[in-house]
Amino acid sequence: MALEIHQFAYGQDNYGVLLHDGDSRETAMIDAGDATAARAALGETGWQLTQIWITHHHGDHTAGLLDIAAETGAATYGPVGVSGVATTLAGGDRFAFAGRQVDVLATPGHTLDMLNFHLETEKLAFTGDTLFAMGCGRLFEGDAAMMWDSLGKLMAFDDDTVIYCSHEYTAANAAFALSVDPDNHALQRRAKAVAELRVAGLPTVPTIMGLERETNPFLRAGDAAIRKGLGMESASDAAVFAEIRRRKDNF
Repeated sequence: MALEIHQFAYGQDNYGVLLHDGDSRETAMIDAGDATAARAALGETGWQLTQIWITHHHGDHTAGLLDIAAETGAATYGPVGVSGVATTLAGGDRFAFAGRQVDVLATPGHTLDMLNFHLETEKLAFTGDTLFAMGCGRLFEGDAAMMWDSLGKLMAFDDDTVIYCSHEYTAANAAFALSVDPDNHALQRRAKAVAELRVAGLPTVPTIMGLERETNPFLRAGDAAIRKGLGMESASDAAVFAEIRRRKDNF
């Protein structure tokens, strides 16, 4: 049986996700930033929480962890140093969910402790605040070279991998993407579709890796048109990425 997924909003622009296997009745929650929203999502689905996966230490991803873990008895997984995480993880680790292997990727940049979760057999990834739809996380603790290396790990995913990220930033990301990649027809089409979704009050997440390769400027540092527009035709990909990130910070 395919996994069921329930995405729920909380805070100003956060998303949480429940991942459920109907055969084993196991349920995982990715991040636990809001206990009230998590309880509501569990109540709506009727699923019993068995695991919580934490991507990084920021409060909008962890504030509800202690309460929800205590209420449900769910096993908790995440980076070192997060209060309430019982099983600490690092890049290269693996653990099991509903008979499936979950691969843990260290993707520092936004924070130094950032972890992403990949279920290769399901073509499914949870990228936290590393990769967004048409964006990437702001560099609060790491640097541009570190983030570029982290994004490279995600770019190894198959094009049909479904990407769940943690924020609804897509409309703003699309506006910025057009400023550095204005002649990209796939990006133009996607920006229009995103605007229509947001007007209708609908989410733009999840995305898929193939679409990100086509339209996300943070994955397109090697693109000739972007490089020309930046005046960086002979620069390294990492340097081009750093300039794109700098421009987004000031957009």
